[in-house]
Amino acid sequence: MANKSKTSAPMTPSAAARIQSSEAKANGGKVSSGSFASRAQSAAAKNTGSSKKVSK
Repeated sequence: MANKSKTSAPMTPSAAARIQSSEAKANGGKVSSGSFASRAQSAAAKNTGSSKKVSK
């Protein structure tokens, strides 16, 4: 079971972009569809009410 912090903040597009950038750099420019980075992008889009993905 994941341990959630009471002070957690919602995922933002800029935070998701940093996560995706870091993962892409570590994996030769590739980010798989089921990765943490892709889930972060999805959460950021939901939190902003946008269905668009954040560009790199």
